[in-house]
Amino acid sequence: MNYKGPDTNKTYLVTGAAGFIGFYLSKNLLEKGCRVIGIDNLNEYYDVNLKLTRLEKLKAREQFTFIKGDIADKDLVTNVFKEYTPEIVVNLAAQAGVRYSIEDPDAYIQSNIIGFFNIIEACRHYPVEHLLYASSSSVYGANKKVPFEETDFVDQPVSLYASTKKSNELMAHTYSHLYQIPATGLRFFTVYGPMGRPDMAYFGFANKHFAGDPIHIFNNADFDNDLYRDFTYIDDIIEGIEGLLSVPPQGEVQHKIYNIGNNKPEKLMTFIETLEKSLSNALEEEIIFEKSFEPLKPGDVPATYASTDRLHDAIGFRPKTSIADGLQRFANWYVEYYKIKDQR
Repeated sequence: MNYKGPDTNKTYLVTGAAGFIGFYLSKNLLEKGCRVIGIDNLNEYYDVNLKLTRLEKLKAREQFTFIKGDIADKDLVTNVFKEYTPEIVVNLAAQAGVRYSIEDPDAYIQSNIIGFFNIIEACRHYPVEHLLYASSSSVYGANKKVPFEETDFVDQPVSLYASTKKSNELMAHTYSHLYQIPATGLRFFTVYGPMGRPDMAYFGFANKHFAGDPIHIFNNADFDNDLYRDFTYIDDIIEGIEGLLSVPPQGEVQHKIYNIGNNKPEKLMTFIETLEKSLSNALEEEIIFEKSFEPLKPGDVPATYASTDRLHDAIGFRPKTSIADGLQRFANWYVEYYKIKDQR
């Protein structure tokens, strides 16, 4: 690794701090002695109790300050920057999910467009050393060329969620050009792990099984057109982000985009079988999901596959956690957190 990591003399603002990635990033920064200001609106897109569980772990740290609020509230964002003057900003607050963007598009415009605009405007008026923000592998749409590289054409998104993330990249590029704001976009590839998001497939599969319901697989039952996903374990995501914190883009336009993926796509069915095995190990009994196959949903893409060469060139890091290791850690946490053994 050829980066120096977080600077304990700086103040880090993390939006979406009670979210999956935001929690782990804040936790790691706090464990290294950094001061972290966390913003989260604690919305009800998924189980708020999980967000509160994460938040309680952060609040136990003296260096953590929590602000409950929405980044779509411009006055709130402005006041936070004015009061705390963060040197590093990591914008992870967003309305997530591809399928939900079809049901509630307004939520995506509010959080992902207006919210991001408020953050980047605040960075203009209260200059920061580095703005990092969450983009997504979904910007690659239905691209057939793999692995996906940051230089690929990404102007044909197939979901509103992807459109908002591509818009963030364009806005960040413009603000970097106009106002010299060092900005880094992070294209995450299917992040998973303990304390993850219940709306993600692997978490939902476990929930369905233990509720006695079949899992719904949006794929072909004969697997001729099997889905591939570049599943990336949360610890690898955090290591990639932390490596980039102290590497603001240089050049005439100080804006750069990085894939953070596993660089090793897995068939969806292989992932499901590995999850069954991991839960079996955690419970010491055989777990087999009842499966129901359905066509792909609008906005879903057949494959995600990250090239991580640019990330490696910048900080000397490539994600390395196998799905067997990562899913076992998730399964162990899930069984304990939801007290599954007590219900058997």
